[in-house]
Amino acid sequence: MKRSLCYILFAFSLFSSAYMALAQTPDELVSKYIAARGGLEKIKSISSMRMTGSMTMANLEVPITMLMKRPNSVRMEFTVKGTTGVRAYDGATGWSLMPFLGTPGPVAVTGSELQDLKEQADIDGALVDYKAKHNTLELAGKEKVDGADAYKLKVTRSSGSVEWIYLDAATYLDIKEDSTRSIQGVQRDVETFISDYRDVNGIKFPFAVRSGAKDAPEQQQKLIIDKVEMNVSLDPALFRMPEATSSQ
Repeated sequence: MKRSLCYILFAFSLFSSAYMALAQTPDELVSKYIAARGGLEKIKSISSMRMTGSMTMANLEVPITMLMKRPNSVRMEFTVKGTTGVRAYDGATGWSLMPFLGTPGPVAVTGSELQDLKEQADIDGALVDYKAKHNTLELAGKEKVDGADAYKLKVTRSSGSVEWIYLDAATYLDIKEDSTRSIQGVQRDVETFISDYRDVNGIKFPFAVRSGAKDAPEQQQKLIIDKVEMNVSLDPALFRMPEATSSQ
């Protein structure tokens, strides 16, 4: 009898845990995420942004600068051995400039790399205004992320690409993302860990990001942000693909 009661209580506890994990709807979680970041008004007040920091890959540390401008422009600069590379998107065209790879002039970006740039150009991220962006969300319960409980959201973007966003169950901030990305022409499962949130003018920003292929954690890149500046003056020409010179 006692064993039967214990089994019933155990089964009920499992059911209760599963129910509590799914008790909140995706919309409720998104609302809490937005509030945790600082609120929709604060987030929407950002018209442009400049982030500076460094990225570590193996034993190489690379200075980086990321520029973003509404509605959908992004530019990333990174300096390797005194030479600056660029990946950018102006809302219509994606391009890259990688002189240290033997390509002296700008090259148009296409395919999955272009889609990645389009997604990176969204200054608000996938969750804010997700319905207007024609993204869909599904709640897939809870999982542990570095020992912390996290709500797991499946995000299907309008492009059809799928990613998983994990919101910390205590803070409702984004602490991990899983996706599939093309790395050197090969589709790989990629995980991104997000941490060290700090307040910048009333808005929470992560200052530490670790990302890379799941099957090669030793090769993951670590990004440390030193400074975040909002509503800076950015010339739209920074995001446009420059014309190749005759010498190229």
